[in-house]
Amino acid sequence: MILLAFLVGLVAVVAATVFCVVRGFALWRQTKRTGGVFSTETAKFDARSARTERLLAENATSSERLGAAQERLRVSRARLQVQLDAIERAKKRTRWLRAFLPVR
Repeated sequence: MILLAFLVGLVAVVAATVFCVVRGFALWRQTKRTGGVFSTETAKFDARSARTERLLAENATSSERLGAAQERLRVSRARLQVQLDAIERAKKRTRWLRAFLPVR
């Protein structure tokens, strides 16, 4: 009877040991796989972060160029307005000549 209890206990210990080893090996494989995926995703995140930083730098440069272009446009529009005002004044001054010009 004692021998039977000992053998049942021994089988239980061996079964528990095998179960723990199998589960431990599965956990080790899962950890290894997860570490690989984590490394891959971290690398992708780093690449995306670098791309975002580069795009932000390009955006800052483009914004500066846009500001300079807007300033040039403002100056050009002011000059155009001066010229249009001069043309309007000239038209008003020479309006009386229209009476002598042939109408098409």
